[in-house]
Amino acid sequence: MDATPAGDRLRDLRRHRGLTQEALAETAGLSIGVIKKIERGGTARIETYHALARALGVRTSALFEPSGPGQDTHADETKLDLLALRQAISPPVTITGRLGFVQDDDEEPDLDRLRATAEASAIAYHRDKYPAMGQLLPDLVKSTHTAVDHFTTGPERDTALSIRSEVLQMAGRYLTQVRAYDLAHMALTDAVRDAVAAADRLNAASAIIGQAWILLRQGRLDEAEQIAASTADEVEPRLSSATREELAAWGWLLLRASAAAARNNRPAEAREFARLAATAGGAVGAEVTDHLRGWGTFGPLTVRLKAIENQMVADRPDQVLAMADRLPAGVGRSTSDNWNRHRLDVACAHAALRQGTEATTVLVGLRRQAPEWLRHQRLAARTLRDVLALRKRSLTRDQRELAAFLAVDGA
Repeated sequence: MDATPAGDRLRDLRRHRGLTQEALAETAGLSIGVIKKIERGGTARIETYHALARALGVRTSALFEPSGPGQDTHADETKLDLLALRQAISPPVTITGRLGFVQDDDEEPDLDRLRATAEASAIAYHRDKYPAMGQLLPDLVKSTHTAVDHFTTGPERDTALSIRSEVLQMAGRYLTQVRAYDLAHMALTDAVRDAVAAADRLNAASAIIGQAWILLRQGRLDEAEQIAASTADEVEPRLSSATREELAAWGWLLLRASAAAARNNRPAEAREFARLAATAGGAVGAEVTDHLRGWGTFGPLTVRLKAIENQMVADRPDQVLAMADRLPAGVGRSTSDNWNRHRLDVACAHAALRQGTEATTVLVGLRRQAPEWLRHQRLAARTLRDVLALRKRSLTRDQRELAAFLAVDGA
């Protein structure tokens, strides 16, 4: 894409279709003030750009600047609490190696213990223990650097590289949750390199699943779809002989491609990717939970949850609630972060349908079950703002407490 500002692109597309600002606002279901604001150089929520793209019949990315419209990357240099992790992931490099890393040649790293620690950390991440992750990850990343530096050849070298890839992926997922996107992308790029060097295709695919997630969060929708779809083509397994992990990796890549296409106003492509992901889910049979790589779990439930998320992206809140109600009992279990995202979609759908009480109830439940996860979800704050805007009387106690917790004004 070129460097034309989003407002100029919107104006050009609107005029090309012979639409006035009033006509575009009516078609997109937006106020004319929003159209004027964007065309004057202002920014808007990503869902506003989705609505405009649908009204204009273009990809959402056609409205974006190269860095994404109104993108707030929360630059890493402002996150002093991430200093230790930044030093571990991107230390200064001298001619002789990483600055500050002193290798103890007298003590051989214990790869079994290192892998066990990495797996315990993955479980902590999927249980939303973010403060613990922030404290643990810097030293864990440094330990994997030491292991890779120590083992220069043989199977131990490949094992050390694979472990470092998994740990860097955990760091990347954690950093994405706290919106340190550039540092997260660096960690996941290095994770791909390590996995490829170790000939570990599952780890490489896992890291690419993570990269696609970052690109989605940054509004780089074309790139997210391309990296996920092309990797899915490369790793597509033979269904009759594939392992469950191979099916899970393929399925998650397809879900990432579907999510990118849905957000990019490409509903037909989103449905096709989702259909293929459902094929992978059907072949798996039940949620894969035995090895928590970057995708967490995968199976029929995960596919259905992401299909519901796509309906919310398409601004079909009634479909979100209908599909959520049809989720069968006993279909499997998901990691808490995936299930929590689904419940947040349900809250958002209730708010969109002006069902403030129901939306509040879901948000209260999420705060009780996953407070650290919810604290980092911008969609939660936006949903609560929509709920508060519906109130004609004073706020309830739950709403006041949620507003304080999510730092939402208007309480």
